[in-house]
Amino acid sequence: MFGYNKDAHPTPCEPGVTRRILCYSDNLMMCEISFETGAKGNFHTHVHEQITYIAEGCFSFTIAGETRVVEKGDSVYMPSGAEHGVTCLEKGKLVDVFSPKREDFL
Repeated sequence: MFGYNKDAHPTPCEPGVTRRILCYSDNLMMCEISFETGAKGNFHTHVHEQITYIAEGCFSFTIAGETRVVEKGDSVYMPSGAEHGVTCLEKGKLVDVFSPKREDFL
């Protein structure tokens, strides 16, 4: 089954941040998140597990109180319930995968 959505339109999330939902099922969701330099994904928590792949750019991630700088080709994991946030250090794109899907994004 193919779920790629080339026609998905970006929607604003935070200042300087947009999200495109690429594909999802009841158990998984993949999104592309675009950031301008200096834009932030504010601190939050959710019940979903999340893996993020850094497709472009450079970011500072804080997950459960630990901060790391990551760049193109790196990935990070956010366990269910872990507080996390991100600051874009160099314009870029993230690919977020959630389990289960984020109903709040639909």
